[in-house]
Amino acid sequence: MRVLVTGGSGRLGRSVLSTLAERGHQVTSVDTTPATPPEGVDAITADLLDATAREDAFTRAAPQAVIHLAGIAVPFAHPDVRTLQVNTGLAWAVMAAAIEHGAHSAVAASSPTVYGYNTPTWAPRYLPLDEEHPVEPWHAYGLSKQIIEQTVRALARTTDTCVLSALRPGYVVAPEEWAGAVTQQGHTMAERLADPALAAASLFNYVDARDAAELFSLVIEHPERVRHGQVYNAVADDPLASGPVDELMARLHPATAPHSAALADGRAVFSNRRARTELGWTPTRTWRAQLSEGRVG
Repeated sequence: MRVLVTGGSGRLGRSVLSTLAERGHQVTSVDTTPATPPEGVDAITADLLDATAREDAFTRAAPQAVIHLAGIAVPFAHPDVRTLQVNTGLAWAVMAAAIEHGAHSAVAASSPTVYGYNTPTWAPRYLPLDEEHPVEPWHAYGLSKQIIEQTVRALARTTDTCVLSALRPGYVVAPEEWAGAVTQQGHTMAERLADPALAAASLFNYVDARDAAELFSLVIEHPERVRHGQVYNAVADDPLASGPVDELMARLHPATAPHSAALADGRAVFSNRRARTELGWTPTRTWRAQLSEGRVG
């Protein structure tokens, strides 16, 4: 299958490109950052907010499926207005282009930050957090991701030939980060586990980049399994915590205390049940195994 991936140079994008190539797809990566792609992957350097560059990229790739990862990837990395403009503008432009160019499926990356945690007043209605739980973003990045999800739903109403969806990858861990490379927050994964306050910032969620890449692959390979316009959490089965996560949540996020007992069996704060049952996804890389082996492959 011909697949166009936007943002292929990013921490998740690199694993998506490799996974797609390994699965036998004909892959084109489009990014503003020049990079050497995996063997067999075509790379285009372009700004997809530019209409001419976008049209040229889609014409060259002639995609049957589109995976949209491009955008500002970290909250507060840029001024709020720019984050909103870039992330929402890219999502509409890319997903609309996927429809216009005849792709049969297109999926965009959202984020668990849409739930709106990390404010003094935020309290979940229940735990674990699934896709039916209300979203209440409080910063520009989270809001941009909510708008991306709404963009997917809006465009889904305009087509019955291209199946649209969005995935919410958790705290993405690139392969080299299990072996000690510094993460985007400036600390290592071992440090994140040693200090629960670090992982508490994302409610102890994580996902190995390769597991997330496999879910993106499943979405475009099996559009018949995808509910048109639907959103799916993409997180590991377990929390990124060496201690009881129900106790950690109650202590570090006191407003969750009334519901934290639901996590006493060791389950993650975010549910991946929808992706498991509807898409057939099984994340296999746990932090315990990856850190103990310190592997990169």
